[in-house]
Amino acid sequence: MSPGGRSLGDQAGEAPKPGERGFILVAVLWMLAALATLASIYAVYVDVSGFAFRVDDDRLRIRASVESGLELAAFELAGAQEDARPPRGAFSLRLDRSAIDVTFTAEGARIDLNAASKETLAGLFAAVGASPDDAAAYADRLVGWRTKADAAGQNDEVALYKSAGYAYPPRQAPFRNVLELSLVLGIPPGIVERVLPFVTIFSGQGEIDVRVADYTVLSALPKATPEQINQVIALRAQGAQDGESLLKLLGPASAGATTKTSAATRVRAAVRLDDGRKARVEVVILILKGEDRPFRVLSWRDDVGGAF
Repeated sequence: MSPGGRSLGDQAGEAPKPGERGFILVAVLWMLAALATLASIYAVYVDVSGFAFRVDDDRLRIRASVESGLELAAFELAGAQEDARPPRGAFSLRLDRSAIDVTFTAEGARIDLNAASKETLAGLFAAVGASPDDAAAYADRLVGWRTKADAAGQNDEVALYKSAGYAYPPRQAPFRNVLELSLVLGIPPGIVERVLPFVTIFSGQGEIDVRVADYTVLSALPKATPEQINQVIALRAQGAQDGESLLKLLGPASAGATTKTSAATRVRAAVRLDDGRKARVEVVILILKGEDRPFRVLSWRDDVGGAF
């Protein structure tokens, strides 16, 4: 018997005192809260993991869709004789759970920064709003940037950059990227921004493809008049396939134009997945002959946040 005449068994069966009951309740509540937190964390983990898996799956499907579109465009171009290669085209296809719309345009629709004449470059600067004097000066600086230096590695262009306080000289070699235009001495950023949609470094030809160039690019042709350009565009809208007839409409300005399709082609693909996700990709490809692959990618730009 314990003191007070009560057995240990009787004491063990006693109900907890009020303070003890409160402590037990708080402990249980803390345990339940901890379990709930763990459950929430796990649910979030599962949800995020599932989302990440879906995103990765979407990216793979987008890439597969784009590559399919590129392959079909390249085979259409490579399958034609070089002198009969289409300067533009469009098609749509469906692949698994993706719908793809593809358009392609010969890169000759743009003005090549490395091959165009100074007169054509000045014409482009004028076409986007520069005054005739400024346009000529911008063209001079652009040509100076790409012109090889003399044996001593110097030329007048180097001195201009130095006197203007630039920390770098002109490249004195071909442009490697159209964005390099922003580094050329004296060309305002606003003019650069207006010019970028109309220039390339991939066509490899100094002439403009009269069959696909837009109004602004055609306006860069020396001696071309607005009337002649409108006639060319109107005739193209009627489905004219004869490039020679387009050249005749330009008269003397046709010296800066061509009907030869460049080896480089700009392909645009718009992909729509069944889950609603969309992506747009712009790729410049070079058509190859006698190699394992029909083309090589020269440039890739997309709007899917680096998914590729």
